[in-house]
Amino acid sequence: MTVRLTMAQALVRFLDQQWVERDGHETKFVAGVMGIFGHGNVTGLGEALENEAHSLPFVRANNEQGMVHAAVAYAKQLDRLGIWACTSSIGPGATNMVTAAATATINRIPVLLLPGDIFADRQPDPVLQQLEHPVNATVSVNDCFIPVSRYFDRISRPEQLVPAMLAAMRVLTDPAATGAVTIALPQDVQAEAFDYPESFLARRVWRIGRAPAEPRALDGAASAIRGWKRPLIVAGGGVHYSGAAGALADFALRHGIPVAETQAGKSAVTWSHPMSVGGIGVTGTLAANQLAQTADGVLFVGSRLSDFTTASKSFFSGTEQQRIHLNAERADAMKLDAMPLVGDAQVGLEALGALLDGHATVSAYQSEIAELRSAWASEVDRVYGLRPVDSDEDLPQTAVLGRLNHALGENDVIVCAAGSLPGDLHRLWRPAAAKSYHLEYGYSCMGYEVAGAFGAKLAHPDREVWALVGDGSFLMLHSELITALQEGVRIHVVLFDNRGFQCIRGLQQSQGSAGFGNELRRRVPGARAAAGEYHPIDFAAYAEALGAAVFRARSLTELDGAIAAARLSDRATLIEVKVARDSMTHGYESWWRVGVAEVSRSENVARAAAAMQERTKSAKETT
Repeated sequence: MTVRLTMAQALVRFLDQQWVERDGHETKFVAGVMGIFGHGNVTGLGEALENEAHSLPFVRANNEQGMVHAAVAYAKQLDRLGIWACTSSIGPGATNMVTAAATATINRIPVLLLPGDIFADRQPDPVLQQLEHPVNATVSVNDCFIPVSRYFDRISRPEQLVPAMLAAMRVLTDPAATGAVTIALPQDVQAEAFDYPESFLARRVWRIGRAPAEPRALDGAASAIRGWKRPLIVAGGGVHYSGAAGALADFALRHGIPVAETQAGKSAVTWSHPMSVGGIGVTGTLAANQLAQTADGVLFVGSRLSDFTTASKSFFSGTEQQRIHLNAERADAMKLDAMPLVGDAQVGLEALGALLDGHATVSAYQSEIAELRSAWASEVDRVYGLRPVDSDEDLPQTAVLGRLNHALGENDVIVCAAGSLPGDLHRLWRPAAAKSYHLEYGYSCMGYEVAGAFGAKLAHPDREVWALVGDGSFLMLHSELITALQEGVRIHVVLFDNRGFQCIRGLQQSQGSAGFGNELRRRVPGARAAAGEYHPIDFAAYAEALGAAVFRARSLTELDGAIAAARLSDRATLIEVKVARDSMTHGYESWWRVGVAEVSRSENVARAAAAMQERTKSAKETT
């Protein structure tokens, strides 16, 4: 049996019937469609969403990149068990989504992108917004999605939708191979009809299994772990996506192994867990970084092992340290010359735990872990307790975070992505519940924060969601604050105003620069970059003009009041806080490699370059 539908109508029906199942629980996979209509999608997919029988809500977004960020955050918060599809017009509407597609793929998060495309029959070429390639007539701007997508297709005939969408769903529901899926939709083909099989449009359940690691590999891993005197676990985002937080907490406690976390893995264990030592790497805690440098064996669980986690490979290197990596993706499991355990995190931890039954680290090592935890807790208390010397001074960033950490509920969710805040949060934030810490740090995409909070709130409407965002990142992209207001979705934005890109200014200064081109200053005639007075921006007034409830906090007491008032608001809120520009945390025995000019007029830069080259040589020799 068949049903005659346009390609767009069939696509909407198909999306509405997709379900996923894990551990016996079935959930609807596609929550709805976010989009911005234009001439490439409004009369095709737009018509289908308006008139076809389906249950998919449509959210009119305000920026294409922002709506995809929201969809990424939604899927991330739901451990990849649900998505929003995102549609755009052709041309700039489509390419606006490329950055967010990269965000999804780099973070291994499923998102379905449905950009409009130029006419497949080419009758009116070149159309408005069409790229004309001089030697390849098949190229459109949507080809930009190919390198940032885990699957890409262009539907040039309506019947191609059937194999394309089955392939798309395969990738979207694959724990090892997921990311952005882009299905380019030529605007003429969207409106063309075809007799689609009813079986294609019927309810379909995609089973997300738990692949076990190979038994011999598990035996080898267990044998190695039994021989380690100073083991360390590094928990990545795969712990969350597998739902393995409970299994990890139990494994670490029973075997006396400390757990350090990547940005994506943070909150996999609560900060009060006896084996929790916090963030690892460039933005890590002193406790975790010291343990990483002295560990004789490391068990990685579900991590991409980026340079921030490995401190540019100055950690986890050399033949004297054994490494095992439990990961659903074989390519990740083999990084850093690790022994690969390819499989599901929860199943793998449970299997390893059974093989290690009765084994635990010695009491002296566990006492050392406790001492390091205690010392770090004192350091966090110290930086949380910093105060301005003068009452007119801006607040220290760490003090604001401390107050927020104390005031927010244990089930509240914080969202962040870029600037100096991720470093402070990774080191200092004390998560009391799983999935309460939502950092996009695979791409560290400026502008993710507000849109991400909107998406996280859609995923967990029963939890308070707070976007912690710097002024620079807010200015990059905040349009989905309007979407949240339109949709009646209450999110909270805490805006840290330090008058520019102070994180990058700090990086400059650490490598010999006096600071150049990173602050929100006005131009002085003759200067190479704007370096005059700060350009004042009233972010609260701006957000109020958009329709948000706004609060200004110039003291910690005012911040307490603003947080309490925000909780009572009937709409999205913004709290503006002025923070001192150099009040973020630094270092803690980590290193990050950056390119520093080998030749410079600045002696300070030349010295920094020599130091960087020496450290890089040392790291290479032990990798």
